[in-house]
Amino acid sequence: MKRPARKRVPDPERASAIRALTMKREALLSSLAATSADAVRRYDREQEDIRTPYSRDADRIIHTRAYTRYIDKTQVFYLVDNDHITHRVIHVQLVSKIARTIGRSLRLNEDLIEAIALGHDIGHIPYGHFGESCLSALCEQHGIGRFSHNVQSVRFLDQIEDCDLTMQVLDGILCHNGEADDIRIAPEPLYGWAAFDRKVQENADGRRSRPPMTLEGCVVKFADTIAYIGRDLQDARDVGLIDDRTAIPAQAKDVLGSTNREIINTLIYDLLENSDAEEKGFISYSHEVEQALIALRAFSRQHIYDNPKLTAERKKIQRMYFTLFSSCLESLEQEETTAKIYTDFINTRWTNTRYLKTATLPELVRDFIAGMTDRYFAKRYEECVIPRRVEGKFR
Repeated sequence: MKRPARKRVPDPERASAIRALTMKREALLSSLAATSADAVRRYDREQEDIRTPYSRDADRIIHTRAYTRYIDKTQVFYLVDNDHITHRVIHVQLVSKIARTIGRSLRLNEDLIEAIALGHDIGHIPYGHFGESCLSALCEQHGIGRFSHNVQSVRFLDQIEDCDLTMQVLDGILCHNGEADDIRIAPEPLYGWAAFDRKVQENADGRRSRPPMTLEGCVVKFADTIAYIGRDLQDARDVGLIDDRTAIPAQAKDVLGSTNREIINTLIYDLLENSDAEEKGFISYSHEVEQALIALRAFSRQHIYDNPKLTAERKKIQRMYFTLFSSCLESLEQEETTAKIYTDFINTRWTNTRYLKTATLPELVRDFIAGMTDRYFAKRYEECVIPRRVEGKFR
């Protein structure tokens, strides 16, 4: 009988030397940057290794099942077959790269920035923000409160897959929402897991959306906008939703530019010129860029996100959510253990047993649907409404 492979550990002296080098690098960061010494975990089940706590968090995130499912979650154009439009897996890489560029220039902790960026959109669900509104309405009807993708990201990583991430990473993910019109953000300290859990609940209830606890979290929040605002214009042109005749407001074009490259460049440099990560501790745009960005967002809302060509199928999507939610809930109530909600979610090795013991039936349905890719969601819906055919004979 083979013995189980032992976990390999580095030579203690070598590991100590690597950690010492890491500390030297962190000593070069801004005095307001988050450090490895600041990191706090909920359980702290394993001794830290040669990686920094935040680098370890990034590794844990990319090895989750939820991260893998980024590959088939579309960013905006969820009903367009085009290999060149942005999917979530590309968006989070763009956010990570942009945020690390900003963070490096401001002498902030790039490991923390990377972990927050990679995990920030894990809670996004099929059919984008409209899908989120559909699922939110169903959740409220079943008495489990509104649905929020940023809270769901935390739920996947902290409860469902139980990654034991640092509070700094989870908080940055919770507060990442780049859709908000935040022009200047200063971090708000957070003390202890009880305070963090209250912050999650406040966000889930829609009562209050507080800023991140670190400057690194603030940077990712801005980078989220920088990554999508110009890219959505590029995608909209590629799929024929807008063209060169669809005039971007002069206020936006003259200040930000009209291409994705120009917009990214302008926003990054403006942040670097107007932020203070050394003394006062805030991340900010200039007033001129703020006004241009507001104008560009309004343009995108009208010509892209609310474009009738993109919204034409929304009633069908709403019906899909209702049907699938009802079907999954019925499977749980009747304990149909062969149903997909059991085989692909509840009875998997990666779903945490502590979570399963406390989640209500509607919460299980919410979390199962929230984890679906676009393709998986459509397939499960088809199984609900299309009779199964038998080839040749019954077996």
